[in-house]
Amino acid sequence: MRMTRAIMIQGTGSNVGKSMLVAGICRAFTKRGLQVAPFKPQNMSNNAAVTQDGGEIGRAQALQAMGCRERLSVHMNPVLLKPETDTGAQVIVQGKRFGTMKAREYGTQKATLLPKVLESFSQIESGSDLVLVEGAGSPAEINLRTGDIANMGFAEAADLPVVLCGDIDRGGVIASLVGTHSVLETDEQERIKAFFVNRFRGDTSLFTEGMRQIESRTRWSSLGVVPWFADANKLPAEDALGLENGAGSGPVKIVVPVISRIANFDDLDPLRLEEGVTLELIQPGTPLPGDATLVLLPGSKSTIGDLAFFRAQGWDVDLKAHHRRGGHILGICGGYQMLGRTIADPEGIEGAPGTVEGLGYLDVGTVLTPEKSLLEAAGKHLATDAEVSGYEIHIGRTSGPDCGRPMLHLRKEAGTPKLDGAVSGDGRVCGTYLHGLFTADAFRQAYLRGFGATSDLAYDASIDTVLDDLASHLEASMDIARMLEIARSR
Repeated sequence: MRMTRAIMIQGTGSNVGKSMLVAGICRAFTKRGLQVAPFKPQNMSNNAAVTQDGGEIGRAQALQAMGCRERLSVHMNPVLLKPETDTGAQVIVQGKRFGTMKAREYGTQKATLLPKVLESFSQIESGSDLVLVEGAGSPAEINLRTGDIANMGFAEAADLPVVLCGDIDRGGVIASLVGTHSVLETDEQERIKAFFVNRFRGDTSLFTEGMRQIESRTRWSSLGVVPWFADANKLPAEDALGLENGAGSGPVKIVVPVISRIANFDDLDPLRLEEGVTLELIQPGTPLPGDATLVLLPGSKSTIGDLAFFRAQGWDVDLKAHHRRGGHILGICGGYQMLGRTIADPEGIEGAPGTVEGLGYLDVGTVLTPEKSLLEAAGKHLATDAEVSGYEIHIGRTSGPDCGRPMLHLRKEAGTPKLDGAVSGDGRVCGTYLHGLFTADAFRQAYLRGFGATSDLAYDASIDTVLDDLASHLEASMDIARMLEIARSR
């Protein structure tokens, strides 16, 4: 039988760079010839990926799987929390909807999910030489320790050694690492075998005394200081907080209103890297600019709620002016549903049962249904004949006269063809359920060409290159070999 090693990377807080670092470490060990797999027991994100085994996981684990050059599996992220309100979330277990819970209810129920989490971990480690486990949030959140399945609770259940990551760019990294040590129980302090510091700007030798102080006060060994990785913004962001405007400054201005429950916004990642595109993310309270070429309405975890949020910002008025000036509009998934005449929720999936008026740019209507569509698809963009590929992850069925002018012709399960989306009579408003279509180079190039922009970006290849560069960056600054020594054989 294969002897699998496993190690858990936890952080002193959220957004300290764990997800990106695990992706880079995955690639580093993969390049050393190991069969590596990522695992995150519990994640919280509305940016999900559809797996080859028919479920959904956090987008960060999809990037980490790319780092490992592995196919996606629901077992890489067995519990995914998808926030629907400020106090509640949809709970996905092993890729499928388990239910919707308020935070307090989930706090009392999460321990019951541990057997499923350990079952998935067993599935992942059975085919791997090394499993890199990512924690969530911080083990210092000792108020959440009871029933924990995300950090020390899982590490204890699976008997894993832990490495702790601190982020110096946030400030107070010595306090965050030493403070984490001080609030942990003795057995948890001992479970942490080493630490490292991330996102250092400048000469890392200037922090030598800081590292010595951390080692002295925690008795943990140092794995090194990771300098700032400039190309981190080229990698897909998992959290909406990580969304940034594009680096390009081209003549094609694509503006995206950042709705409150924005979901599956990986559609924006390729556009951020296009030199011929100016991608602007419009924050709440800010009007949509009058010089936009295209307004892109993104996916949403709560379409009806976000439609009300959209109107509350006055964006509906701005969008009407944009359309009147001859501008183009594209809606993806929830954004597509918003562009129709009505959205009906007869079963009260998103709130009180009823029907709301849509933005009315497409002559279609949507009925929300409990069943979720989760599948990969490929096909052609009918206007340009360019190949597209991506995934669907939505509830609801959309129909109406404008569906007679579909945007895409897709091949889905067993090669069954399907027409997807809708196009307005003047061709300036389009909607589709297909996420990820801009990752297809041929489609993206043809689509942007229609607005006068040229593109030579090979998106997937560029992400692969960044992962290679990140792996080299970590190899040069961290004791990767020591991390493998710490990893426990199972």
